[in-house]
Amino acid sequence: MDPAPGPQEKYHLITRNLQEVLGEDKLMAILKERELKIYWGTATTGKPHVAYFVPMSKIADFLKAGCEVTILFADLHAYLDNMKAPWELLELRTRYYENVIKAMLESIGVPLEKLKFVRGTDYQLSKEYTLDVYRLSSVVTQHDAKKAGAEVVKQVEHPLLSGLLYPGLQALDEEYLKVDAQFGGVDQRKIFTFAEKYLPSLGYAKRVHLMNPMVPGLTGSKMSSSEEDSKIDLLDRKEDVKKKLKKAFCEPGNVENNGVLSFIKHVLFPLKSEFVVLREEKWGGNTTYTAYEALEKDFAEQVVHPGDLKNSVEVALNKLLDPIREKFNSPELKKLTNAAYPNPSKAKPAEKGTKNSEPENVIPSRLDIRVGKVISVEKHPDADSLYVEKIDVGEPEPRTVVSGLVQFVPKEQLQDRLVVLLCNLKPQKMRGVESQGMVLCASSVGEPKQVEPLDPPAGCCAGERVYVEGYEGGEPDDELKPKKKVFEKLQADFRISEDCVAQWKQKNFLTKLGTVSCKSLKGGSIS
Repeated sequence: MDPAPGPQEKYHLITRNLQEVLGEDKLMAILKERELKIYWGTATTGKPHVAYFVPMSKIADFLKAGCEVTILFADLHAYLDNMKAPWELLELRTRYYENVIKAMLESIGVPLEKLKFVRGTDYQLSKEYTLDVYRLSSVVTQHDAKKAGAEVVKQVEHPLLSGLLYPGLQALDEEYLKVDAQFGGVDQRKIFTFAEKYLPSLGYAKRVHLMNPMVPGLTGSKMSSSEEDSKIDLLDRKEDVKKKLKKAFCEPGNVENNGVLSFIKHVLFPLKSEFVVLREEKWGGNTTYTAYEALEKDFAEQVVHPGDLKNSVEVALNKLLDPIREKFNSPELKKLTNAAYPNPSKAKPAEKGTKNSEPENVIPSRLDIRVGKVISVEKHPDADSLYVEKIDVGEPEPRTVVSGLVQFVPKEQLQDRLVVLLCNLKPQKMRGVESQGMVLCASSVGEPKQVEPLDPPAGCCAGERVYVEGYEGGEPDDELKPKKKVFEKLQADFRISEDCVAQWKQKNFLTKLGTVSCKSLKGGSIS
């Protein structure tokens, strides 16, 4: 048997990968005397997603350090936070959280028997706790309560009183769970400092606070239950994981706000202490990294391609998710999932001839438009007017695209140039060669016809998303159905402005670096 870790080693296990610790001296003093008692709480609101593996891996660290760990399912908090969990769904969602969190812990090899699981309503409705809520409310200012919840409680135009109670309840949990420390994300910092300020006013001890960094979602912002694009659900099918990773922001060489790299750093590396980048032999074969810094350096220097990184994350992630999916495949848990998170009732179709019987929502965010880099250009073997291009759009393999540009753009002008590619058209054969996208071009209105490929802003990278101003947040269709003619309906309003900027209904085509344009065809169409 391995010897029990000493105080210094326990301190290292408890604090590694954390962003901040409040009360370091107190933490070390406790570790020199006895095991630390710590809790992590989660409000039972939206479905837990893969970023929850971040606190799970820290809970594994706490157990390795000999801590006594309590997991709080904060059901009452879920209701108080702008009723994110309606009262009638509270019990169902709490049961869902209990099952899914336990499945996650089992997936990473954490022994459940060493943990204590508690529901908030097990003690938060008691006479003693309720009296302490009133005692706290008599000393806390409205300003401090609002400030404490600013990063956690949903902010609305007309805030409810319940949102002001939320931080006080979280502070009292530290006393009623009889712990030395509370663990959470750095977004909880204001609640933690609130607890440190106000618990002593009730005669209760100030606790230690441990904070994890916030993990960027796949879109580069915080991974959130309420933002579909930004998170991968624990029960997502393998094809959904592939789809979300495919659309994830992962610019070549860019290590800032890179959701895919962040996921490796904060979730996959701590769990396995290594990460394998999977590659075909012709691209150098598989590489095993035992230090995250080495992987980040290789990505920054473009030794590792975004497509390979995404593919490797997909494989590693599915290994974690498989046992959770299997557990939730039981009829009982399927029923619980559907009951806890019912599908929003679909609006009844409007009667013919009424104002609401308009076509489905045809908006630009349904188009998957990306920056592409032309790797090769060849004449079509069976059509003199067509090019066959290989275009990198940030995927493991370049796409084959057939374009009717031979009489408009010399081959040399296409080679190695950045283009704008529509990526979710249904692939179709053009004179025997399957085309997997469409290069978007500006066309002159009069004769003789002139055509210019659209130009992304200088400095863009292959795979970067192109969107229409005001439609940044939507998720593109997996594949545009030809019969629905979504692209054709949108294309009718594509124009080139007098400043040579590509527009839809006078709203600019953009990447994060600026506007998409063409060289000279003012007032032209886009096809």
